[in-house]
Amino acid sequence: MTVAVLTNECQRGAMGDLALWPALAESARPMIPALARLVDAARARKIPVVHYIVVRPGGPSGSPTNAPLFRVANRDGGCRVDTPQADLVPELGPARSDRVISKHHGIVSLASSGVHEALRENGVDEIVLTGVSANLAIPALAFEAVGLAYRVTIPRDGIAGVPPTYAEDVLKHTLSLVATLTTVDELIARWQLETSV
Repeated sequence: MTVAVLTNECQRGAMGDLALWPALAESARPMIPALARLVDAARARKIPVVHYIVVRPGGPSGSPTNAPLFRVANRDGGCRVDTPQADLVPELGPARSDRVISKHHGIVSLASSGVHEALRENGVDEIVLTGVSANLAIPALAFEAVGLAYRVTIPRDGIAGVPPTYAEDVLKHTLSLVATLTTVDELIARWQLETSV
């Protein structure tokens, strides 16, 4: 079993200090130190860390408009290429060993963005799925990953959504059907046990 950590949209403009959704930033704030511990532990064990970020091209034709979500995402320029909004939150890096893969359209797609290919090149068959948001992207990524024959593990304290009670309900009633639910500390302990054997 080869595992990789996948962070989704852990960017300043999505959940950090420049977030377009203040409620999501507030919900994600406690998650950031937990994710920093997780990616540090993964790096220390040579577990691949992949940051899946949204970066919209510049210009008026670079932003999708076919869903209500995009109207907010495009406000104030959104996570445009070469803007601070597109940067990862600083607590997560990226480290030199990390892989950063951008999506430029739609909501999520492991297969068309290059994430699936990058993971398979490393022999990955288990994804530790983290980031935002439990409202949309995390469930969509989990479903797609399972459809691509990955095992999915989700640390409860490694994802966020709005309101936080909704994120808890999604974990309990939906994601538990397709993913193994755990915590960041439980995952780190598992990795320590596996490397000591």
